[in-house]
Amino acid sequence: LAINGIKVNDINQAARLLNRAGREPQKSILLTILRDEKQKTITVTPLYSDLDGGYRIGLYIRDSAAGVGTLSFYDPATKRYGALGHIIVDADTNKPVNIQDGNIVKAKIINIKTALRGKPGEKTGIFIDQDSFKGNIDQNTPYGIFGQLESFHPTGKAIPMALTTQVETGPAEMLTVIEGETIGSFQVVIERLSPQTKPSDKGFILKVVDEKLLSSTGGIVQGMSGSPIIQHGRIVGAVTHVFINDPTRGYGIFIEWMYQQAVDSGESKQETGRMKQGETGRPNPERTERRQKLAG
Repeated sequence: LAINGIKVNDINQAARLLNRAGREPQKSILLTILRDEKQKTITVTPLYSDLDGGYRIGLYIRDSAAGVGTLSFYDPATKRYGALGHIIVDADTNKPVNIQDGNIVKAKIINIKTALRGKPGEKTGIFIDQDSFKGNIDQNTPYGIFGQLESFHPTGKAIPMALTTQVETGPAEMLTVIEGETIGSFQVVIERLSPQTKPSDKGFILKVVDEKLLSSTGGIVQGMSGSPIIQHGRIVGAVTHVFINDPTRGYGIFIEWMYQQAVDSGESKQETGRMKQGETGRPNPERTERRQKLAG
């Protein structure tokens, strides 16, 4: 978080502060860190490295992460979106990534690594910097990532959202991209539901039965997380995980939980902004009404 009381924003700034401290007579520095959601201050002493001619403290620092995922939904009324359906974790530590300044951009799928039993497949894409699709990431949660899409003009028709009690076992379709930027519709079957009264990223089990998708990808692959599931004309959920030993099957999250998180996190940001401007906290009747509607 900080070196000698100075907030650290990126790797280059951290390197400059460490080198500056290393050249001082009193070489020890104070590191402010966040560990297990608790802020701590520790003292360390940088050592000079002949290898690269700078002072080091033995830490591997990473200030960026990138990957391919799928947008699950977008609410044009609030400009809130939800994607992935699960939390983003660090590839090395397997701990949640603390996102401070994230963005989502458009991607073009250029290759698919086919999934095999015991070997997960993967989408490979290139990021496309287009003004027609820009958004931030303000929440990284167990139920997906959420934020605002300020530059997005969808051409498709909006569809209703199903509550958890309206989801059924049986045929459904999954929307995802397997080539370029074209969204395809593929047949799946919702095999089993897990009755839930509170959010979870594993609400149902689905099986891919679409022959085209099976021949192209082998089933569910990395990068499909967040792919929306449609049943009876409603969006009911999104893909979250694949079964490693059977890539034709995977888990999905109920869309109600994702939408609720998007609404709550968006209003939390607005309330925080008002509090910073000096307003007192007060109940939001619109928020209460929306929750009642979500609850059926």
